[in-house]
Amino acid sequence: MTVDAAPDTQAPEQPPARPSLSPSRAADFKTCPLLYRFRTIDRLPERPSPDQARGTLVHAVLEKLFDLPAPQRTVGEAADLIEPQWRRLLEEHEELAGLFGDDDTPEEFLTSARGLLDGYFAVEDPRRLAPAERECLVTTEIDDGRLLLRGYIDRLDVSPDGDLRVVDYKTGGAPREAFEARALFQLKFYALVLWRTRGVVPRVLRLLYLKDAEICDYTPDTVELARFERTLIALWAAIERATAERDFRPKPSRLCGWCAHQALCPAFDGTPPPFPERPPAPPVEPERPVADE
Repeated sequence: MTVDAAPDTQAPEQPPARPSLSPSRAADFKTCPLLYRFRTIDRLPERPSPDQARGTLVHAVLEKLFDLPAPQRTVGEAADLIEPQWRRLLEEHEELAGLFGDDDTPEEFLTSARGLLDGYFAVEDPRRLAPAERECLVTTEIDDGRLLLRGYIDRLDVSPDGDLRVVDYKTGGAPREAFEARALFQLKFYALVLWRTRGVVPRVLRLLYLKDAEICDYTPDTVELARFERTLIALWAAIERATAERDFRPKPSRLCGWCAHQALCPAFDGTPPPFPERPPAPPVEPERPVADE
């Protein structure tokens, strides 16, 4: 015999989602609070640019490259991975449809991806590497559990002695000092999470600039990471205050030229959409975007 559920029975309420912060969204708020709002609170769609899609493709190829036995990790094998990985991305991500306009073609796009792989092989020999983890999600709690930090590390190398090296692939040109500081902010974020979860400070934070075939290495220490943790706590307090007051202001800079939301920005005579009407809970960090930064 079956028994029907009572009509007024309700499923238990789900606990509110934990507020979390990634290095990308933290950098958004530092760069422009309004950009943070558009991406994290309003969740405005952004069509990936060819540069972003190219970066996503090259990241996918490099991840698959390390699935091969070490002797097979050659530039030719990497090039052979480009087209199948691109087909997979097109099938999985609808937003990549219609990516190409009059100024670019799929053939030129794939050729440029091969050029970035050439840059990678100019600075590393993957046949000599044995990554411990790739595209790994790392998380930790700070501020007595009030904030969850989360992020994806491109590659984590571990030496026989247990030393950690965090590696991040960058497919744009090597930045000037201000842009490099933003990139190192991301790696310090990862280093803090690893320190808090594994009790080990990474020996090396490495940026690989594939376009220019350059390496940027940085060595953090515990004093710096403790200070960085305090910076993130203060940053999150500023985000909570802006959310409660519904006050996310634009911060014009030379990066505005790359922003997809100029039409809605007061700095460009635009008007933001109405602030979403929902309980005043802290915003929750979304899942990793298709086109990583």
